[in-house]
Amino acid sequence: MDGLASSAIPQWPEGPPREPLVVGYFPGEGIGAEIVPPALELLRTLCDRFSRRLELRPGGLIGQPAYEASGKALNDEAVGFCEGIFSDGGTILCGPGGSRFVYELRARFDLYCKLTPLIPCRALQNTGVLRPQHLENVDILAVRENTGGLYFGESSETRDQTGDTVVSHRFGYSAAQVRRILLSAFAAARLRRRKVCVTTKPGGIPSISRLWQTEAEALSAETDVELSILEIDNAVYQLIANPLAFDVVASPNMFGDVLADAGALLLCSRGMSYSGNFGVGGRAVYQTAHGAAHDLAGSDQANPLGQVLSVAMMLRENLGLPEASVLIHKAVESVLDRGFRTTDIASKESTVVGTKEMSRLLLEAVNAEG
Repeated sequence: MDGLASSAIPQWPEGPPREPLVVGYFPGEGIGAEIVPPALELLRTLCDRFSRRLELRPGGLIGQPAYEASGKALNDEAVGFCEGIFSDGGTILCGPGGSRFVYELRARFDLYCKLTPLIPCRALQNTGVLRPQHLENVDILAVRENTGGLYFGESSETRDQTGDTVVSHRFGYSAAQVRRILLSAFAAARLRRRKVCVTTKPGGIPSISRLWQTEAEALSAETDVELSILEIDNAVYQLIANPLAFDVVASPNMFGDVLADAGALLLCSRGMSYSGNFGVGGRAVYQTAHGAAHDLAGSDQANPLGQVLSVAMMLRENLGLPEASVLIHKAVESVLDRGFRTTDIASKESTVVGTKEMSRLLLEAVNAEG
Protein backbone atom coordinates (compact mmCIF):
# COMPACT_ATOMS: atom_id res chain seq x y z
CA MET A 1 0.00 0.00 0.00
CA ASP A 2 2.89 2.38 -0.62
CA GLY A 3 1.50 5.34 -2.47
CA LEU A 4 -1.99 4.93 -3.92
CA ALA A 5 -1.39 8.01 -6.05
CA SER A 6 -3.73 6.88 -8.83
CA SER A 7 -6.64 6.98 -6.40
CA ALA A 8 -5.43 9.79 -4.13
CA ILE A 9 -5.01 12.49 -6.77
CA PRO A 10 -8.01 14.15 -8.45
CA GLN A 11 -8.27 14.05 -12.25
CA TRP A 12 -5.80 11.17 -12.66
CA PRO A 13 -6.15 9.77 -16.21
CA GLU A 14 -8.31 6.70 -16.56
CA GLY A 15 -7.49 3.61 -18.59
CA PRO A 16 -4.17 1.96 -19.45
CA PRO A 17 -1.14 4.15 -20.27
CA ARG A 18 -0.56 4.65 -23.97
CA GLU A 19 2.51 3.12 -25.58
CA PRO A 20 5.35 3.55 -25.87
CA LEU A 21 5.73 4.22 -22.15
CA VAL A 22 7.63 7.51 -22.16
CA VAL A 23 10.01 8.05 -19.25
CA GLY A 24 12.29 11.05 -19.02
CA TYR A 25 15.15 10.96 -16.57
CA PHE A 26 17.65 13.29 -14.94
CA PRO A 27 20.78 11.57 -13.57
CA GLY A 28 21.20 14.58 -11.30
CA GLU A 29 24.30 15.34 -9.26
CA GLY A 30 26.41 13.68 -6.59
CA ILE A 31 25.56 9.96 -6.37
CA GLY A 32 22.87 10.34 -9.05
CA ALA A 33 25.20 9.03 -11.77
CA GLU A 34 25.61 5.82 -9.76
CA ILE A 35 22.05 5.11 -8.60
CA VAL A 36 19.93 6.22 -11.58
CA PRO A 37 21.44 3.88 -14.25
CA PRO A 38 20.69 0.62 -12.33
CA ALA A 39 17.16 1.86 -11.67
CA LEU A 40 16.72 2.44 -15.41
CA GLU A 41 18.18 -1.00 -16.18
CA LEU A 42 15.56 -2.62 -13.93
CA LEU A 43 12.87 -0.54 -15.65
CA ARG A 44 14.01 -1.73 -19.10
CA THR A 45 14.17 -5.34 -17.93
CA LEU A 46 10.67 -5.32 -16.49
CA CYS A 47 9.09 -3.55 -19.45
CA ASP A 48 10.64 -6.24 -21.68
CA ARG A 49 9.35 -8.94 -19.32
CA PHE A 50 5.80 -7.64 -19.61
CA SER A 51 6.04 -6.89 -23.36
CA ARG A 52 5.62 -3.14 -22.97
CA ARG A 53 7.42 -0.71 -25.25
CA LEU A 54 9.54 1.77 -23.34
CA GLU A 55 11.02 5.03 -24.59
CA LEU A 56 13.70 6.51 -22.33
CA ARG A 57 14.68 10.15 -22.84
CA PRO A 58 17.69 11.66 -21.05
CA GLY A 59 17.44 15.17 -19.63
CA GLY A 60 20.24 17.65 -19.04
CA LEU A 61 21.79 19.39 -16.05
CA ILE A 62 19.77 20.08 -12.92
CA GLY A 63 20.48 21.49 -9.49
CA GLN A 64 23.85 22.95 -8.60
CA PRO A 65 25.59 22.01 -11.88
CA ALA A 66 22.78 23.70 -13.81
CA TYR A 67 23.04 26.76 -11.58
CA GLU A 68 26.77 27.00 -12.14
CA ALA A 69 26.30 26.70 -15.91
CA SER A 70 23.25 28.93 -16.40
CA GLY A 71 22.44 30.72 -13.16
CA LYS A 72 19.29 28.62 -12.75
CA ALA A 73 18.87 25.38 -10.77
CA LEU A 74 15.89 24.61 -13.04
CA ASN A 75 17.03 26.01 -16.36
CA ASP A 76 15.05 26.58 -19.54
CA GLU A 77 16.38 23.39 -21.11
CA ALA A 78 15.11 21.29 -18.19
CA VAL A 79 11.72 23.04 -18.26
CA GLY A 80 11.34 22.36 -21.98
CA PHE A 81 12.38 18.76 -21.49
CA CYS A 82 9.75 18.21 -18.77
CA GLU A 83 7.08 19.94 -20.86
CA GLY A 84 7.83 17.56 -23.72
CA ILE A 85 7.65 14.49 -21.49
CA PHE A 86 4.37 15.53 -19.90
CA SER A 87 2.78 16.54 -23.21
CA ASP A 88 3.56 13.07 -24.52
CA GLY A 89 1.86 11.45 -21.54
CA GLY A 90 5.16 10.49 -19.94
CA THR A 91 6.60 10.56 -16.46
CA ILE A 92 9.96 11.55 -15.02
CA LEU A 93 12.54 9.72 -12.92
CA CYS A 94 14.76 12.20 -11.14
CA GLY A 95 18.14 11.75 -9.55
CA PRO A 96 19.18 14.11 -6.75
CA GLY A 97 19.35 17.79 -7.63
CA GLY A 98 20.42 20.48 -5.18
CA SER A 99 19.98 24.23 -4.82
CA ARG A 100 16.37 25.30 -5.52
CA PHE A 101 15.79 22.70 -8.24
CA VAL A 102 13.14 20.51 -6.60
CA TYR A 103 11.13 23.46 -5.29
CA GLU A 104 11.10 25.25 -8.61
CA LEU A 105 10.22 22.07 -10.49
CA ARG A 106 7.24 21.44 -8.22
CA ALA A 107 6.03 25.02 -8.56
CA ARG A 108 6.54 25.19 -12.34
CA PHE A 109 4.46 22.05 -12.97
CA ASP A 110 2.13 22.33 -9.97
CA LEU A 111 3.28 19.01 -8.48
CA TYR A 112 1.36 19.83 -5.35
CA CYS A 113 1.21 16.39 -3.75
CA LYS A 114 4.23 14.50 -2.49
CA LEU A 115 3.69 10.92 -1.31
CA THR A 116 6.39 9.27 0.78
CA PRO A 117 5.71 5.67 1.85
CA LEU A 118 7.21 4.70 5.20
CA ILE A 119 7.09 0.89 5.18
CA PRO A 120 10.04 -0.89 6.83
CA CYS A 121 11.60 -3.78 4.93
CA ARG A 122 11.19 -6.91 7.03
CA ALA A 123 14.81 -7.92 6.41
CA LEU A 124 16.09 -4.66 7.93
CA GLN A 125 14.02 -4.67 11.10
CA ASN A 126 16.96 -6.07 13.09
CA THR A 127 19.44 -3.60 11.64
CA GLY A 128 18.45 -0.03 12.45
CA VAL A 129 18.38 1.91 15.70
CA LEU A 130 14.80 0.85 16.53
CA ARG A 131 13.82 -2.48 18.06
CA PRO A 132 12.42 -4.96 15.49
CA GLN A 133 9.16 -5.55 17.36
CA HIS A 134 8.61 -1.77 17.20
CA LEU A 135 8.50 -1.91 13.39
CA GLU A 136 6.24 -4.91 12.85
CA ASN A 137 3.25 -4.07 10.59
CA VAL A 138 4.21 -0.39 10.25
CA ASP A 139 2.73 1.07 7.04
CA ILE A 140 2.54 4.87 6.88
CA LEU A 141 1.91 7.22 3.98
CA ALA A 142 3.25 10.75 4.43
CA VAL A 143 1.30 13.25 2.29
CA ARG A 144 3.05 16.59 1.90
CA GLU A 145 1.74 19.82 0.40
CA ASN A 146 4.40 20.59 -2.17
CA THR A 147 3.86 24.03 -3.72
CA GLY A 148 3.00 26.44 -0.90
CA GLY A 149 4.05 27.49 2.57
CA LEU A 150 7.47 28.47 3.83
CA TYR A 151 9.49 27.21 0.86
CA PHE A 152 7.62 29.50 -1.54
CA GLY A 153 7.58 32.72 0.42
CA GLU A 154 8.99 36.13 -0.43
CA SER A 155 12.30 37.05 1.19
CA SER A 156 13.87 40.46 1.69
CA GLU A 157 16.98 41.88 3.30
CA THR A 158 17.28 45.38 4.76
CA ARG A 159 19.32 47.31 7.33
CA ASP A 160 17.95 48.67 10.58
CA GLN A 161 18.82 52.05 12.09
CA THR A 162 22.04 50.65 13.55
CA GLY A 163 23.14 49.27 10.21
CA ASP A 164 22.50 45.68 11.29
CA THR A 165 21.19 43.24 8.66
CA VAL A 166 17.50 42.34 8.95
CA VAL A 167 16.01 39.54 6.87
CA SER A 168 12.32 38.72 6.53
CA HIS A 169 10.30 35.99 4.87
CA ARG A 170 6.58 36.18 4.12
CA PHE A 171 4.57 33.08 3.19
CA GLY A 172 1.02 31.79 3.32
CA TYR A 173 -1.57 29.22 2.29
CA SER A 174 -4.92 29.59 0.57
CA ALA A 175 -7.89 27.47 1.59
CA ALA A 176 -7.93 25.98 -1.91
CA GLN A 177 -4.30 24.83 -1.58
CA VAL A 178 -4.98 23.20 1.76
CA ARG A 179 -8.24 21.62 0.64
CA ARG A 180 -6.80 19.93 -2.43
CA ILE A 181 -3.91 18.26 -0.56
CA LEU A 182 -6.26 17.12 2.18
CA LEU A 183 -8.57 15.65 -0.47
CA SER A 184 -5.62 13.54 -1.61
CA ALA A 185 -4.84 12.46 1.94
CA PHE A 186 -8.44 11.49 2.69
CA ALA A 187 -8.77 9.64 -0.62
CA ALA A 188 -5.66 7.61 0.20
CA ALA A 189 -6.90 6.90 3.73
CA ARG A 190 -10.21 5.55 2.43
CA LEU A 191 -8.24 2.88 0.56
CA ARG A 192 -6.11 2.08 3.58
CA ARG A 193 -7.04 2.06 7.28
CA ARG A 194 -9.24 5.17 7.24
CA LYS A 195 -7.14 7.36 9.52
CA VAL A 196 -5.66 10.78 8.76
CA CYS A 197 -3.38 12.76 11.05
CA VAL A 198 -2.89 16.44 10.18
CA THR A 199 0.16 18.24 11.56
CA THR A 200 -0.05 21.86 12.74
CA LYS A 201 1.67 24.28 15.13
CA PRO A 202 -1.05 26.50 16.66
CA GLY A 203 1.27 28.41 18.98
CA GLY A 204 3.85 29.12 16.28
CA ILE A 205 1.73 29.74 13.18
CA PRO A 206 -1.83 30.09 14.55
CA SER A 207 -3.66 31.32 11.45
CA ILE A 208 -2.18 28.72 9.08
CA SER A 209 -2.70 25.96 11.66
CA ARG A 210 -6.31 27.04 12.13
CA LEU A 211 -6.88 26.93 8.36
CA TRP A 212 -5.47 23.40 8.09
CA GLN A 213 -7.52 22.18 11.05
CA THR A 214 -10.74 23.82 9.81
CA GLU A 215 -10.41 22.32 6.33
CA ALA A 216 -9.53 18.90 7.75
CA GLU A 217 -12.49 18.89 10.12
CA ALA A 218 -14.85 19.87 7.29
CA LEU A 219 -13.63 16.97 5.14
CA SER A 220 -13.73 14.55 8.04
CA ALA A 221 -17.36 15.42 8.69
CA GLU A 222 -18.22 14.29 5.17
CA THR A 223 -16.46 10.91 5.40
CA ASP A 224 -15.93 7.94 7.71
CA VAL A 225 -12.21 8.71 7.99
CA GLU A 226 -10.96 9.19 11.54
CA LEU A 227 -9.16 12.53 11.96
CA SER A 228 -6.50 13.49 14.49
CA ILE A 229 -4.60 16.77 14.79
CA LEU A 230 -1.07 16.78 16.21
CA GLU A 231 1.44 19.55 16.68
CA ILE A 232 4.39 18.85 14.39
CA ASP A 233 6.98 18.36 17.14
CA ASN A 234 4.76 15.82 18.89
CA ALA A 235 3.88 14.21 15.55
CA VAL A 236 7.54 13.61 14.71
CA TYR A 237 8.13 12.18 18.17
CA GLN A 238 5.08 9.93 18.00
CA LEU A 239 5.96 8.79 14.48
CA ILE A 240 9.11 7.20 15.88
CA ALA A 241 7.80 6.30 19.35
CA ASN A 242 4.45 4.84 18.25
CA PRO A 243 4.43 4.34 14.45
CA LEU A 244 1.56 1.82 14.52
CA ALA A 245 -0.76 4.66 15.52
CA PHE A 246 -0.40 6.26 12.07
CA ASP A 247 -1.95 5.52 8.69
CA VAL A 248 -1.89 8.69 6.54
CA VAL A 249 -0.11 11.83 7.78
CA ALA A 250 -0.88 15.10 5.97
CA SER A 251 1.39 18.10 6.45
CA PRO A 252 2.22 21.59 5.23
CA ASN A 253 5.34 21.79 3.09
CA MET A 254 8.13 22.29 5.62
CA PHE A 255 6.48 20.11 8.28
CA GLY A 256 6.11 17.31 5.74
CA ASP A 257 9.75 17.64 4.74
CA VAL A 258 10.97 17.24 8.32
CA LEU A 259 8.52 14.49 9.17
CA ALA A 260 9.39 12.30 6.16
CA ASP A 261 13.12 12.67 6.81
CA ALA A 262 12.64 11.67 10.45
CA GLY A 263 10.43 8.81 9.28
CA ALA A 264 13.38 7.35 7.39
CA LEU A 265 14.54 6.06 10.78
CA LEU A 266 11.71 3.54 10.45
CA LEU A 267 13.32 2.35 7.20
CA CYS A 268 16.80 1.93 8.74
CA SER A 269 18.38 4.57 6.48
CA ARG A 270 17.52 7.55 4.28
CA GLY A 271 19.06 5.48 1.51
CA MET A 272 15.89 3.34 1.60
CA SER A 273 13.48 6.27 1.25
CA TYR A 274 11.65 7.25 -1.94
CA SER A 275 8.73 9.36 -3.06
CA GLY A 276 6.54 10.60 -5.87
CA ASN A 277 5.53 14.19 -6.69
CA PHE A 278 2.13 14.43 -8.37
CA GLY A 279 -0.06 16.95 -10.15
CA VAL A 280 -3.33 16.71 -12.01
CA GLY A 281 -3.53 15.04 -15.40
CA GLY A 282 -0.94 12.38 -14.66
CA ARG A 283 2.08 14.64 -14.17
CA ALA A 284 4.52 12.85 -11.89
CA VAL A 285 8.18 13.01 -10.90
CA TYR A 286 9.66 10.11 -8.93
CA GLN A 287 12.73 10.50 -6.77
CA THR A 288 14.55 9.28 -3.73
CA ALA A 289 13.82 11.08 -0.48
CA HIS A 290 17.50 11.70 0.23
CA GLY A 291 20.08 14.13 -1.07
CA ALA A 292 22.97 14.02 -3.49
CA ALA A 293 25.50 12.76 -0.90
CA HIS A 294 28.45 14.42 -2.63
CA ASP A 295 30.79 12.91 -0.05
CA LEU A 296 29.94 9.42 -1.38
CA ALA A 297 30.01 10.29 -5.09
CA GLY A 298 32.33 8.00 -7.05
CA SER A 299 33.11 5.79 -4.05
CA ASP A 300 30.76 2.89 -4.95
CA GLN A 301 29.18 3.15 -1.50
CA ALA A 302 25.81 4.72 -2.26
CA ASN A 303 22.65 2.75 -1.54
CA PRO A 304 20.69 2.38 -4.81
CA LEU A 305 17.57 0.89 -3.21
CA GLY A 306 15.65 4.14 -2.64
CA GLN A 307 16.01 5.05 -6.32
CA VAL A 308 15.04 1.52 -7.36
CA LEU A 309 11.96 1.62 -5.14
CA SER A 310 10.95 4.94 -6.70
CA VAL A 311 10.88 3.07 -10.02
CA ALA A 312 8.62 0.45 -8.42
CA MET A 313 6.26 3.26 -7.42
CA MET A 314 6.35 4.62 -10.98
CA LEU A 315 5.59 1.22 -12.48
CA ARG A 316 2.46 0.91 -10.41
CA GLU A 317 1.15 4.46 -10.41
CA ASN A 318 2.00 5.80 -13.87
CA LEU A 319 3.03 2.92 -16.09
CA GLY A 320 0.20 0.48 -15.37
CA LEU A 321 2.51 -2.37 -14.33
CA PRO A 322 1.68 -3.22 -10.70
CA GLU A 323 2.98 -6.77 -11.22
CA ALA A 324 6.39 -5.36 -12.13
CA SER A 325 6.32 -3.17 -9.04
CA VAL A 326 5.72 -6.24 -6.89
CA LEU A 327 8.69 -7.99 -8.51
CA ILE A 328 11.00 -5.13 -7.52
CA HIS A 329 9.82 -5.22 -3.92
CA LYS A 330 10.29 -8.99 -3.83
CA ALA A 331 13.78 -8.65 -5.31
CA VAL A 332 14.76 -6.06 -2.70
CA GLU A 333 13.55 -8.29 0.12
CA SER A 334 15.29 -11.32 -1.42
CA VAL A 335 18.67 -9.61 -1.67
CA LEU A 336 18.39 -8.20 1.85
CA ASP A 337 17.22 -11.56 3.23
CA ARG A 338 20.43 -13.07 1.91
CA GLY A 339 22.38 -10.60 4.03
CA PHE A 340 23.73 -8.28 1.33
CA ARG A 341 23.92 -4.67 2.43
CA THR A 342 25.41 -1.34 1.48
CA THR A 343 27.29 0.36 4.30
CA ASP A 344 24.39 2.50 5.52
CA ILE A 345 22.16 -0.54 6.24
CA ALA A 346 24.82 -3.03 7.30
CA SER A 347 24.92 -5.06 10.51
CA LYS A 348 27.66 -7.24 11.98
CA GLU A 349 26.28 -10.27 10.16
CA SER A 350 25.96 -8.54 6.78
CA THR A 351 27.92 -9.01 3.61
CA VAL A 352 28.78 -5.42 2.71
CA VAL A 353 28.69 -4.69 -1.03
CA GLY A 354 29.05 -1.57 -3.14
CA THR A 355 26.55 0.21 -5.33
CA LYS A 356 27.45 -1.75 -8.46
CA GLU A 357 27.26 -5.16 -6.78
CA MET A 358 23.99 -4.36 -5.01
CA SER A 359 22.55 -3.27 -8.36
CA ARG A 360 23.75 -6.48 -10.02
CA LEU A 361 22.21 -8.59 -7.25
CA LEU A 362 18.88 -6.78 -7.63
CA LEU A 363 18.79 -7.36 -11.37
CA GLU A 364 19.68 -11.00 -10.84
CA ALA A 365 16.89 -11.36 -8.26
CA VAL A 366 14.32 -9.76 -10.57
CA ASN A 367 15.33 -12.07 -13.40
CA ALA A 368 15.01 -15.05 -11.06
CA GLU A 369 11.43 -14.17 -10.10
CA GLY A 370 8.88 -16.25 -11.96
